[in-house]
Order: sequence, then C-alpha cells, then structure tokens
Amino acid sequence: MADFLFEIGLEEIPARMIAGAQAELEKRVVGLLERERLVSGGVVSRSYSTPRRLAVVVEGVTARQEDVAEEMLGPSAKIAFKDGVATPAAVAFAKKAGVAVEELKTVTTAKGEYLAAVAVKAGRSAAEVIAAELPKELAGIYWAKNMYWRAGRPERFVRPVRWLVALLGSETVPVEFAGYVAGDVTYGHRVLFGEQPVVVEGPGAYVGALEKAFVIADVEVRRQKIRKALDRVTRAGDAGGSGLRWREDHGLVDKLTHLTEWASDRSVVMGGFEAEYLELPEEVLVTVMRDHQSYFAVEDKDGKLAPYFLAVLNMQADEAGLAVIRHGNARVLRARFNDARFFWEFDQRTPLKARVELLKNVTFQKDLGSYAAKAERVRKVAAGLAGLVSSRGCGLDAAALDEAVVLAKTDLTSELVKEFTELQGIVGGLYARAQGFSAATADAIYDQYLPESMEDAVPRTVEGAVLAIADKADTIAGMFGLGLEPTGSKDPFALRRAANGIVKILAETAVALPLTLAEVAAAATDDEAVVAKMRAFFAERLEFYLREAQGQAYDVVKAVLAAGAEDVRDVLARTFAVTVVRGGGDFVAVSAAFKRMKNILTQAKEKEFAAAEFVSADLLTDDAEKALWERSAELASEVAVLRSEANYHAALELIATLRPQVDTFFDAVMVMAPEAEVRANRLALLREVLGDFSGIADFSEIVVAG
Repeated sequence: MADFLFEIGLEEIPARMIAGAQAELEKRVVGLLERERLVSGGVVSRSYSTPRRLAVVVEGVTARQEDVAEEMLGPSAKIAFKDGVATPAAVAFAKKAGVAVEELKTVTTAKGEYLAAVAVKAGRSAAEVIAAELPKELAGIYWAKNMYWRAGRPERFVRPVRWLVALLGSETVPVEFAGYVAGDVTYGHRVLFGEQPVVVEGPGAYVGALEKAFVIADVEVRRQKIRKALDRVTRAGDAGGSGLRWREDHGLVDKLTHLTEWASDRSVVMGGFEAEYLELPEEVLVTVMRDHQSYFAVEDKDGKLAPYFLAVLNMQADEAGLAVIRHGNARVLRARFNDARFFWEFDQRTPLKARVELLKNVTFQKDLGSYAAKAERVRKVAAGLAGLVSSRGCGLDAAALDEAVVLAKTDLTSELVKEFTELQGIVGGLYARAQGFSAATADAIYDQYLPESMEDAVPRTVEGAVLAIADKADTIAGMFGLGLEPTGSKDPFALRRAANGIVKILAETAVALPLTLAEVAAAATDDEAVVAKMRAFFAERLEFYLREAQGQAYDVVKAVLAAGAEDVRDVLARTFAVTVVRGGGDFVAVSAAFKRMKNILTQAKEKEFAAAEFVSADLLTDDAEKALWERSAELASEVAVLRSEANYHAALELIATLRPQVDTFFDAVMVMAPEAEVRANRLALLREVLGDFSGIADFSEIVVAG
C-alpha cells in the first residue's frame, strides 16, 4: 500500500469558491478510490488549498485492484445443449465468460435450469485506474462560474490549469487534464519563491516541500498563523498600553485565509488614520475597511473603534518594506474615508422625507414597478401584521412602524449607498437617527434587511421585525404572482433567503411575535393561489431551518411538521420536546406501534375496509382492546390540557405510558377480524388513538431501529 497525492495548480481562484471546491475534490477522489476497490475500511484523507492550488492526500491505497469472481447466468440449459453437444449459444456464452465450454455448469432458478459460469475479472493497477478515471472527476467539480481558456478545447474550469501533481508513493501517475500530464513538480509562492519548480518526493513530503517554498498548504494552519500574527502585531503596536485589540471578524479571517499562501508576523501590518474620521458612524468606517480594503478594524478596551487598521499581506517584508506598505495602505484608506465623509455630509442636505418622492424613479422590478410602489404595498402588509400583533397583547408603536415603512428604502437614493451598497438600510437608520426621528423608527429602518443569513441576528425591535417580515413577504408574493418561483438551484431573486429570514424572525425574536406563516402569506396578497404557494414555500423553509439551523433529525422534523407547521414558535417547542424524549424505550415502542396503526389503516383503506364512524363499547369484545380504549380516553384529556399549556415534554412522557396497553393490544387482538362490524370498530379505535395523540407530532414518522 502507498499514499496517494493529487494536486491541481491554477491561476488564482476566487476566495469564496475555494472551501467548497477543496471539499468536493477530496470527496470525489476518495469516492473514486472506494468505488474502484483501491481503498477499504475507514479511509484517512486530508485536503489542502491555497489561491493557486487544490490538493488531497489519501492514505493506504493498494497498488492493484483484487481480481473479482462473479457468477454469470447464460442461456437456458435446453437451448445450450442438444443431444449432449454444445450449441452455438453455449459456445458464445463460454467465450463471453472467458472459460472453456467444459467449465460451464447448470444452476436451477425460478424459471428453470440455466447455464452459469464463474468469470474472473482481472484487477487493474491503481495507476491505470486513477489515470483513466480522475480526469472525469475533475471535469465534474461544480463551480459557480467557470471558463474556457484554450481555443477549440473542451475543458472548462474556474481558472486556467497550470500544473498537475499525482503521486502514488514515490511513483508518478500520468493523470492528464487540460493539456497537462501530472508529474512530481509543484510551485511555491509566486513572489517569495518565484517560478522555480518544487520537486515533491512523495505524499508525505508535500506539506514540508511547499513550506520551504513559502506556501502553507493546510488551511487551518494558515488561519491560525494569521490570527496569531494579528494578535502579536496589535500588541506590538499598542505602545500606549491602551488595551487595543483587533475586532473579531470570522468572515474576514476566512476570506484572507483563502487569499493568502503564506503567513507570518511580517505578513501583517498595522497602520493608522486621523482620529477626525471617527466622527463618521462606526458602521461606515468598518464597512470601508472590511469590504473595500479587506482591513481589520481595531478597537480599544471599551470596544470603541480606534484610529488604526490591520492589513494581512500575501507576502512578508522587512521593516523598510512594511513602512512603505503601511504608508500606501493608509493613503488609500484615507481617500476612501474622505469619499465617505463627503457623501455623508452631502446626503444630509436632502432629508429622508424629501427622498420619498425620488423612489418613484428607482425600479424595484420591471413588472412590479418602482420602490415607491413597493413601499405602498409593504405599508399595507405591515399594517395588517401590526394589527394582528397588537390584538394579541404584543406592544408595538404603530406610528413608528408606519413611518419606518415609508422611509425604509429612501437611502437607495443617497450617494453613500450608491458608493457603499453594503450599507443599504443601515445608512437609512443612521440618517433617520441624525435627522431626529424616533429610536423605534430609526432602529426599524436600520434592521429592515435582517437576517440576511442563518448566522445573522434578527431585528432588535418588534417594529423592525414586522417591517422586515412585511418587506420580505411582499417580495415573495410579488415574484410568485409573476411565476418567478425558485427552481432547482436557481433563485435569482433570493426568495429562499427572504423566506428563511421570515422563519428565523418568527422563531427567534426576543419579544414574542404572535404571527403564523399562514397569516404572513395572507397579509402579503389576496390571491388565494399565491397564498397557497407561499404557505408551501414557507413550510419547506421551516423544515430547512429546523434541520440546518437547529440541527434537528430529519425524522423528528418530519413528524412534527406533519402535526402542523403554521406557528413557528410552537413547531420549535414541539421539535425540541420530541428530540428530548425520543430516546426513551417506552416512547420508541409507542412510536413503532403508531407506525403500525397507520399502516393498518392505510392497508384497510386500500382494501376498501371502512372504519366505523364512532367506537362502540358493545363491539369491544377483547379485554386488550377495552383496556386500550379506556386508557387512551383517560390520557387524551390530560394530554389535551398539557398541549394547551405548551407543556409538550410532559405530554409526550404521558403518551409514552400508553405502551403496556398498546403492546398487549397488538399481542392479543387481530384488527382485521373476519367480522365486518368488529373490524370496522377496531379500525375506528386505531383512528381515534392516532388522532388523540398525534397533535404534537405524527409519531409514525419517527424512525425506529428494526
């Protein structure tokens, strides 16, 4: 056995695409080796990436596939031999199987006697298999965008390929892709090492060989080196001992990890800017540093922004070089801050109220009109939702909400948002605050786009939550009304993200928001067909939220949603309760029994055996069915009370106590009795038991071992 290394070298890959491609390459290479019987058992693999390469190492690859013996079935014995002599059919089959006619045997099948032969398929060498199959895996890697770069050549990839490395132990494997044949030569850091080749002696030497060429191939090692360098440089630059620290930003750390190949203390530079810029809102300064320059912000011990920045370089320099870089970065940042300050001051000359009219000239969507038209629709949706919220005792400032809806999109006409589009909504909230609007109005405008992902926070206020829901719901309703629903992987209007946001807000708002998904859909449109589509869409997104954001098991989610999927908070509570109790022996047994009940009722329906309208006590002839009926009726009222109190954990534990009666019933009673009346009564009993106890979850959906 030997380890296998594969590396594909490229022009610089966009940072956002690297992590997914790294994982997919590893999955494809491991899958290929498993499929071709070149690895067995627990496969050990590691993947690497930098902006210029993707690589994977798999341990314990066999040098050759084992021969495989398989039995082949041939023609009928009657056709294969006539008077003891092999017919052409037998001869042809023997040739196909690679054996002599004398080695054929006769086997008995359900259809009669047939010829059979044991054919041995010779295994191929690992190098032969990998060289033949790996190019197909490379061509199958998904890229959000890819390109052609050789005229008349079929291959497409994210960026032009520049080299390939494929080593099985110390031997090269001639994998061919994009005009290159794999060898044992890779390349180091473009600036720090130049274009001189780096010979890799084997998979085990790969990481070390690259490190000597100023490339840290392991993503996590590079990430930690960047973080430590940021810590050290910040401490070293804190000459006054004021407790400076770089502002934690996981997204920016991840981005810079994928933008660099090398990291050291001399790969991070700390610069400063004039304190006068701190008069601008912190959000504007951080956005300029983070999104436009990929700089880290620095804060003092109180968490306030300090007049410094940190830049991570894909190289290292001496002190003189760092000074030049520091000066250049500060000059660029100063110019960007000056732009932001100019736009901030210029925008203040036109109040938000005066910008409402300007929205008529800003198109939302060609068939749905301008942002002014959208604002009017959202105003109506928000008013309807606000009425529902207020009627259920949840405090809400209706006037502030209405004001926020009217002004929400006005910052789209501002110069600051045109220059820094990432700040839309945020700028509107800042301008509202600066122009004297109430905190409720300003905060709602500020938070209107939240959450933009499952990791984002939800709006901080009830007004902000209602505005965000109304805005997202209007977008979904409008697009669905035009027939522009998401299909497959295509979602050009980000409707899934909008629906995810609505679900997350309903689930996680600090102040309970007593709205259901059905009410949100109905408030957004009066088109019943669109409402139905939206409700189904929301249910799908709720399932996604429970499984992906909350990490709940698929069968628990399916069971809970089958019992109702409109009230998100209630669904969440029921899901957590089922997850807690699902491991209990009694609950597992009852779940299995409920599955059996559901199957019996389904089979009865297929056979057109109708259940009785009501359970008749006179037709309960067996003690076991009487016991189940009496105990289930007794528990049903208690469970109903617990459900009304949303005490689902206690309700589920109570339902599990039905196990003895259920077990005895199925041991002693034949539901599909030959007597029609008895059978119909027993079917009605099962239907009532299921109905009484399936309000929290459809327990028949719970997967039970065996």
